[in-house]
Amino acid sequence: MSSQAVEVEILGKLTRVNCPAGQEEALLQAAKRLDDRLKDMTDKTKVTNEVQLLTIAALNFCYEIETRNDTTEQHEQQQAELSERMEKLSASLDDALSKVQPGKASSLS
Repeated sequence: MSSQAVEVEILGKLTRVNCPAGQEEALLQAAKRLDDRLKDMTDKTKVTNEVQLLTIAALNFCYEIETRNDTTEQHEQQQAELSERMEKLSASLDDALSKVQPGKASSLS
């Protein structure tokens, strides 16, 4: 897959970044999101050291990703438990239905 250089602006500085063909817009949006977050952090924290700002932003992004991964794992676990319960219920229903004789009414009381 070919790539091309794309210029992004972060904290007022232009940087050329190689980007896979067709992904330029996503890269530009990501750069804007990062720039916006860094500017917001500067306003809120009064930290002006770029290395500190970038470190904090990187940690925040990593934390968000980790939190999403944990949530995804919890959802997958819940889905697996629900599937298992449904399989047991289905087996129980199959067993109950196999005991019903055709043509005979069953009393449930």
